[in-house]
Amino acid sequence: MECIFCKIADRKMPAKIIYDKNGVIAFHDIAPQAPTHVVVIPKKHIATLNDLTGEDVEVAGRLVLAAKELAAQLGLADQGYRLVLNCNNDGGQTVFHIHCHVLGGRRMMWPPG
Repeated sequence: MECIFCKIADRKMPAKIIYDKNGVIAFHDIAPQAPTHVVVIPKKHIATLNDLTGEDVEVAGRLVLAAKELAAQLGLADQGYRLVLNCNNDGGQTVFHIHCHVLGGRRMMWPPG
């Protein structure tokens, strides 16, 4: 079964997309955990961080650079923001397509949970 993030990347499912370039898409999270909460995904389907290979170095780099660019565009860079990458069930991953969350607009607490 095709994953929900693949459907968003293929424009088969609606999302509030705010970024689409270099094989990366970003959209507003449907259940935000901070005033600004954006999900950044590669268009290439890779289920978990554990599935990344040496061939995916460019994909992973573009994912992080897109998150950094979005943080700046969203006005988060100067005050600070958090990038979260979850892996598998115990790590909090609920959609099995690698992605990172860009969270900002408030002070983040540590430890996160």
